[in-house]
Amino acid sequence: MAKLALEFRLRRRPRFSDFRDIGSRAPPRYPARVRKLFIAIGCALFLLVACGSDDASSDVGVASGTGTTTDNGPPVNFGTTFEGGQFHLGPVDYEETVWMNACRPNQNKYASEIRAAQGELLAGLWDGIPNVSSYCDACVRITTAKGKTALLRVVTYGVTTENSIDVSQAAYDLLDSGEYPRTMSWQFAKCDDTGKIFYEFQQKASEWWTSLWIRNARVPIAKIEVKSVNHPTFTEMTRGSDGTANDMKGFGKGPFTIQITGIDGTVVSDSFEWPSDGVAGKTLSGTGNFP
Repeated sequence: MAKLALEFRLRRRPRFSDFRDIGSRAPPRYPARVRKLFIAIGCALFLLVACGSDDASSDVGVASGTGTTTDNGPPVNFGTTFEGGQFHLGPVDYEETVWMNACRPNQNKYASEIRAAQGELLAGLWDGIPNVSSYCDACVRITTAKGKTALLRVVTYGVTTENSIDVSQAAYDLLDSGEYPRTMSWQFAKCDDTGKIFYEFQQKASEWWTSLWIRNARVPIAKIEVKSVNHPTFTEMTRGSDGTANDMKGFGKGPFTIQITGIDGTVVSDSFEWPSDGVAGKTLSGTGNFP
C-alpha cells in the first residue's frame, strides 16, 4: 500500500500549494517520462509560434494583375536604380478621373480585358527618362524609404519631378506609411505572370499603315519586329509617343508574325492570319509570354 500511495503522489497534478513557498524548498519532481513529455510539448509550442509569427516582410506588398497563373519566382529587376524621387497619388487610374493615360488609344480607354490582366496597381513615370514612351505597359518595382515595395504597371508618363512616380489609389494604399517626403527608389522589373500577351491595333490600322500596342508583356521591350507580306524578313517597327509600334508601309494583307525582344535579350513571337475584316481596332491574343 505504501508503494501504491507513493506512486499516486508522484503522478498527481501539482497543486498551487506546491509552489507558493517555492523559494524555501525544492520544486516537486516528476518521473523522467513526464519531464520528457513537458519538454516535447514546449518545443512544439515554440516551433508553432516561431513559424506563424509576423516578421518585417508583413508590410511588404507585391502587386500584380488579377490573373496570376504561375509561380512567379524571385523578383527580377533590370538596369538603373532611379533614386531621389517620391511616389505621389496621381491619381493614376483606368477611368482617367483626373489625367488622361498617355499609353492608351486616343479614341478609347484601356480595354476591359487588358485592365483585368494588368491589374489596378498602376504607375505614371517621370518623362525625363530617355524613350519613356517605350516603357508603356512595362512594370516598375518601387521600394520606399520605409522598406515597403510594390510592383506596378506603367500606363502613363508626364510626372514633372525628377525620378518620381505617380501611382494609383491601390498602389498608394500599399506603399504609404504616412511619411513625408514619400522618398523611394525604383527599377524596371519583370512583371508577374498574368497571362498571354495582347496585340491591340489602332482604330485606323490597316494593311497600308499598321500600328499596335503590345500589352501585358512580362519584360520591358527593347525591340518589336514584323515579318509579313510586305516584309519577307523581320523588320523593326518604330515606336510612337503613345507606346505604339508602327509600320508606316503596313504589313500587307496576309499572314504576319510579330517578334518581340525584351531588354533582357529574351524573345517571343506570335503568328496570325490576317482577319477577314481587317485589324482596325482589334485585340489579338498571343500564345504565351516571356518566361
